[in-house]
Amino acid sequence: MILRAFLLALGQLGDPRFRKVLGLGVALTLALLIAASAGVMYLIGWLTGDSTTLPIVGEVTWLGDLLSWSSLVVMMILSVFLMVPVASAITSMFLDEVAQAVEDRHYRGLPPVDPVPFGDALRDTVNFLGVLIAANLVAILLYVVFTPFAMFIFWGLNGFLLGREYIMLAAMRRIGRDGAKRLRRQYAGRVWLAGTLMAIPLSVPLVNLLVPIVGAATFTHLFHMLNGRLRQY
Repeated sequence: MILRAFLLALGQLGDPRFRKVLGLGVALTLALLIAASAGVMYLIGWLTGDSTTLPIVGEVTWLGDLLSWSSLVVMMILSVFLMVPVASAITSMFLDEVAQAVEDRHYRGLPPVDPVPFGDALRDTVNFLGVLIAANLVAILLYVVFTPFAMFIFWGLNGFLLGREYIMLAAMRRIGRDGAKRLRRQYAGRVWLAGTLMAIPLSVPLVNLLVPIVGAATFTHLFHMLNGRLRQY
């Protein structure tokens, strides 16, 4: 079931709406990182002023420029690590369109759904990003202690988090938040396994930017398969 849902998602990657969401996520992420870098450089320039007096050295005029350009280098390095989680979080704000594209192609005849309010989508995005970053920071200790198994810990942890996020995204559109939580708990093992399948590409540069799109599409298929099974009982 999971493999079938995944393959169906991959088969729709050429959908214009998929490409649109991917483009929006990457563009907004780059804009955010560039704006953050510019803001840090401006703040350092404002704090140091045109000149600074250093002990022994005396008054210097180059310290502000040095710190500003150093901060730019640091931000560029951090961007390499921040690109994927930030892009994933931003892209998740638009994943409702991915789910709708899947349903339009594979599950025609469904009643229309009310779009998720922007405020709710933003809140869920911020919460998800916070949990994702916090959990991975805590997991660094496990990576150090269990170094040979670090990759498996990374996949398992992020698979658990991604599975929870994407099954809720797919299910809430049709059965509400409470119904989505019940379905997630009932099929917790499958949700975790499917999330782990999404987490594995996170280790591959550039490919990892597709994870939110493929994840949303895969879990939309998985939701309809599981929900259809529930209706049979």
